[in-house]
Amino acid sequence: MKKLILLASATATPALAASGPFFSLGNTDFIVTVAFILFIGVLLKFGVPGMVTGLLDKRAEQIKADLDEARALREEAKAILASYERKKKEVQEQSDRIVASAKEEAVAAAEQAKVDLANSIARRLAGAEDRIASAEAGAIRAVREHAVTVAIAAASDVLAKQATPETVSASVDDAIKQVGAKMH
Repeated sequence: MKKLILLASATATPALAASGPFFSLGNTDFIVTVAFILFIGVLLKFGVPGMVTGLLDKRAEQIKADLDEARALREEAKAILASYERKKKEVQEQSDRIVASAKEEAVAAAEQAKVDLANSIARRLAGAEDRIASAEAGAIRAVREHAVTVAIAAASDVLAKQATPETVSASVDDAIKQVGAKMH
């Protein structure tokens, strides 16, 4: 600090345009130099350089603390980022497993649907074959019944043409005996 005062007094030389002696109250350069030296002295007396130095030291410590805190926050942020990247990777792997499982289930469901469809078609074919067989049997029965009816009608016509009153009477008597025997 003393060097500062010496420097200030050394640089405060009279200007070339100043007139008269330098150490007079009429010389403005002298007055300014004295005022400056007094100002520096007052600053030194009240310890302003120490306060400024203390404030600067305190500010430097605060900046250092802020930098340390920023480093710590940066490290914490890196750790959190790594954690989230691990979680993202785990979630991606899990979603890939879910998609693969869903594809497998879809393939299995499609195979089961094919089997179910084949079974349904087989059941329907069997039902249709049963209906066809039933209809065929019904048609055969109907044809037989119709053939029997036609045969009975033809036999009736033939018998009616060949029958005489005696043979008809004998047939009726014979039929009455058979009915009577079956009833008792």
